[in-house]
Amino acid sequence: MNICAMEGDVRTHGKVGTVYVVSPSDDSYRPENGTVTIRPYPRKWEKLTMQLAREVTIRSSGPGAADMAPPRCTVTHDVPAVVFSTGGYSSNFFHAVTDIVIPLYNTAREYDGRVQLVVTDYSRKWIAKYRHVLGALSAYPVIDFDADDDVRCFPKVHVGIESHKELGINPVLSHKGYTLMDFRDFLRSAYSLKRAWSTPVNRTSGGRPRLVMLLRRHSRALTNEAEAVAAAAEVGFEVVAAGPEAVRDMAHFAEVVNSCDVMVGVHGAGLTNMVFLPHNGTAMQIIPWGEMKWPCWSIFGETVPDMGLRYVEYEATAEETTLKDVYPRDHPVFTNPVSIHKQGFDQLWKIFLDGQNVTLDINRFRGVMQQIYQDVTVT
Repeated sequence: MNICAMEGDVRTHGKVGTVYVVSPSDDSYRPENGTVTIRPYPRKWEKLTMQLAREVTIRSSGPGAADMAPPRCTVTHDVPAVVFSTGGYSSNFFHAVTDIVIPLYNTAREYDGRVQLVVTDYSRKWIAKYRHVLGALSAYPVIDFDADDDVRCFPKVHVGIESHKELGINPVLSHKGYTLMDFRDFLRSAYSLKRAWSTPVNRTSGGRPRLVMLLRRHSRALTNEAEAVAAAAEVGFEVVAAGPEAVRDMAHFAEVVNSCDVMVGVHGAGLTNMVFLPHNGTAMQIIPWGEMKWPCWSIFGETVPDMGLRYVEYEATAEETTLKDVYPRDHPVFTNPVSIHKQGFDQLWKIFLDGQNVTLDINRFRGVMQQIYQDVTVT
């Protein structure tokens, strides 16, 4: 990420994409050589992604320099501002959370609502979808930076948001020591979710723990999803089958997930909904074929303990992938999947992520479901 925090007399002029540092305080950031540019989207290592975020210029300015004279204020605010982008991959739920929502929480939460959110690459659809989060972070309407022709004066401005890792927070690096558990508590409050904790269900009293099964379409779909749902139900779960249509209403689906004790899904953005599970819930990731264990774990599995959740993996075998209907068994897809990885992410995506579905071994899947059932119930 690139992030700058400036304090003192700081002015924004969104339409020209510029932040003016007029009279900085002693510990404020001051651009070297008078000017610096930042794309306020925290995926700095992906150059093509960063091109999808507008560049913001930060200019050191003072009344004594005629060619650098700052514009006069037309609006004065008494709260700090946070400038961030809803460009990049923000239409993808995983990226929306890992690239924007968590870093924005990390940056803006300390102000307890008294902060002005300013958005470049403004997406009306994104703002509407995440209105509960934005409303919980700021008491003020979001400003569209790109369309804003006012010169706004702030006592402090952050350009960029604080990101530490994929779908996570490092409390040591966090300015206020926030944790991922803190973030999930914040989400529960923002969406008025009822369950803070998942407690074991008593089997002898007839209770059934709830399990939400994420059902994908087009790629990494379960070809025998009906049998998988039935197997989980036979084990003793009350199963909520959730296809893409179920997750469109984010606030409603957050309630659905929070009402469940277990989430099951093939690797993909939908698993990000685990942020809404109650503490002590269980997230099970079905890993597609192709030596995908480490990539899948690094995105979702690694962060689960920090969320206060339990993590279970189900790794698809060569018999459970539809790739066996496309490639012969002596093809590197089966004999040396890592060689496909070495060809670059485009090939990995084409074959192992976008190019296969999963046909679960139902007996094997039922065994994993039985183990999870034992873990989330008591007698």
